[in-house]
Amino acid sequence: MNLQEQIRRDFPILKTKVYNKPLIYFDNAATTQKPRIVIDTVADCYASKNSNIHRGVHFLSEQLTDKYEESRAIAAKFLNAKATEKIIFTRGTTESANLVAFSFGEAFINKGDEVIVSEMEHHSNMVPWQIMCERKNAKLIKLPITKSGELDMEVFPKLITGKTRILAITHVSNALGTINPIKEIIEIAHSNCVPVFVDGAQAVQHINVDVQDLDADFYAFSGHKIYGPTGIGVLYGKTKYLEKMPPYQGGGEMIKKVSFDKTTFNELPFIFEAGTPNYVGAIGLAEALKYVSNIGIEKIAEIETDLLNYATDKLKDIEDIEIFGNAKHKSSVISFNVKNIHHSDIGTLLDKLGIAVRTGSHCADPVMDYFGISGTVRASLAFYNTKEEIDVFVAGLKRVLGMLR
Repeated sequence: MNLQEQIRRDFPILKTKVYNKPLIYFDNAATTQKPRIVIDTVADCYASKNSNIHRGVHFLSEQLTDKYEESRAIAAKFLNAKATEKIIFTRGTTESANLVAFSFGEAFINKGDEVIVSEMEHHSNMVPWQIMCERKNAKLIKLPITKSGELDMEVFPKLITGKTRILAITHVSNALGTINPIKEIIEIAHSNCVPVFVDGAQAVQHINVDVQDLDADFYAFSGHKIYGPTGIGVLYGKTKYLEKMPPYQGGGEMIKKVSFDKTTFNELPFIFEAGTPNYVGAIGLAEALKYVSNIGIEKIAEIETDLLNYATDKLKDIEDIEIFGNAKHKSSVISFNVKNIHHSDIGTLLDKLGIAVRTGSHCADPVMDYFGISGTVRASLAFYNTKEEIDVFVAGLKRVLGMLR
């Protein structure tokens, strides 16, 4: 049994049939499937360990509190963060972006200041900054993309001014698959004393991320996109910023002392974790991170790059197909359209063949506007996918196009 066969055995859902056909799941950029170890860990937490954490003095509470904080340490190690207090658990990348946009905005952004956001961002890393700019009377500056789906790196340095307070940028584009030169971008920003928030939702499951090597000021990712549970995510932040940022939400655990006269807040990271946290999600995420680490991100990247190249070559042979996102460095995402055929029609008919792809704008309207389209078909691959599945997908696509033409 080869490695890929062993991996596929770890994911129970891959045995599912859709319309009496084996499931081919090519919607991994939206959410990944979960290995048995994650499913079992979540079930065991509820079945034998469940209790609210941090506040209890009884056995179950102390046991689960330890597991929760151990999960924070595992997340810190995964990102190579210096300390666990730099790791904040959130509901996902969306909440992380909202947290930083609100709290950083309150602390550091004033009327007339500027925030740079790229044209390829997911709405979750654009709308929070728009809201903050409207609230603070600041200005949102667009970092444009090119026809190949890459950032315009010639324009980027020219956008930075004495009023620039932060750059919000995706590590990997969910709509195009582009892997941005994040380290270079951060170096340019830092040379102008500009901090950087990185949306890593589409990166951590595909490529090795070392926040110390990148020198990222903020880095966020979501558990459900790296084979973990939904409703859990990680925000890494540098202490020098986090300590100056006001709380994003108020409630239990983020406080030290409350009175009607004054509330004093807790230390990092708890000041940003108001209320009962998703402790089961965090523990499940830790298992997912261990699972991925045991296989090795480098090995995963090798498998996925091979699949991406194989699928791209196969699709290029199809008449009237146009692939959007042809960057030199890509993750395993292929967005495409076929001339005179609506992307939703293609996706709907592929589903009847048991093939799951995503259609639409992928929460990246500015990308679609740039290319003058309403959306694409997006096939996003994971390391549990196979070349045999790609062959079935391509054959199915040709069959669908024959019906629609």
